[in-house]
Amino acid sequence: MLQLDTKEIPIRPDLSAMLRDTGVVAVLRARHAREYAPVIDALQQGGVLSIELTLSTPGVFDELPLLRDRFGDGVEIGVGTVTTATDAETALDLGAAYIVTPTTQSEIIAACVQRDVPIFAGGLTPTELHASWKLGATAVKIFPASAVGPAYVPQLRGPFPDIQVVPSGGVEIEDVPAWIKAGALAVSLGGPLLGDAFSGGDLGELTDRARRLRALVDEARAAA
Repeated sequence: MLQLDTKEIPIRPDLSAMLRDTGVVAVLRARHAREYAPVIDALQQGGVLSIELTLSTPGVFDELPLLRDRFGDGVEIGVGTVTTATDAETALDLGAAYIVTPTTQSEIIAACVQRDVPIFAGGLTPTELHASWKLGATAVKIFPASAVGPAYVPQLRGPFPDIQVVPSGGVEIEDVPAWIKAGALAVSLGGPLLGDAFSGGDLGELTDRARRLRALVDEARAAA
C-alpha cells in the first residue's frame, strides 16, 4: 500500500510562463539523445516549446547541457521518466527546467519543491494523484491517460477541486481538445506528435503537426 506523508507544504513550484502559454509538452524518445537537436528545432518552429527528454533514452545527461546552450531561452528542456531521487538531483544539477515522473515518489517531489523547480508527478488513481498534489507537485500527470479519458478530470475535481492535471500516455492529437475542455492544464504527447521524426521522417511535417496541435489547444481554451 502506498505510504506517503501528505501534510500541507508551504510552497508549490509554479508552472513556467512558457508552458502556461503553449499548453503542450513534447515527449522525446530516441536511440540516443544526440538525435534530439534537429527534432527540437522543428518543434520550436511549430510553437511547441516545452521539451521532455526521457531517461529511457541513452545520453540524456550528457546532451542536456549542450541542448540548453544551443537553444537558450527559446525552449524549456525538462527531464522525464525520472524514477529515482538520484536521477532527479542529477537532472536538476544540469539545469533541467522541470522534472516529470511516471510514478508517485515523495523523495523526487521533495527534491524539486526544495529547489522550486516544477515537478509533474505521475499517477493514475485518486490516491496517487492526491498524494502528489499534497506533497507539492506543480501538477499531477495522469498516466496512462488513455486508460481513463478526459472525463476523469472533472471526476477528480469533485473531491479535489484545486488539483491541476496534465494527461500523458496514449493521448492522440485528436484527443487534445477534449482534455483541454475538461480542464487539463496542458497535454503531453510523444509518438502521436513526433511520428517518424526519429526514423528519417520529414521534419517539416513535424513542424506542421506541432502548429496544428498548438492551434487545437488555443481553440479549445477559447471555447472552454
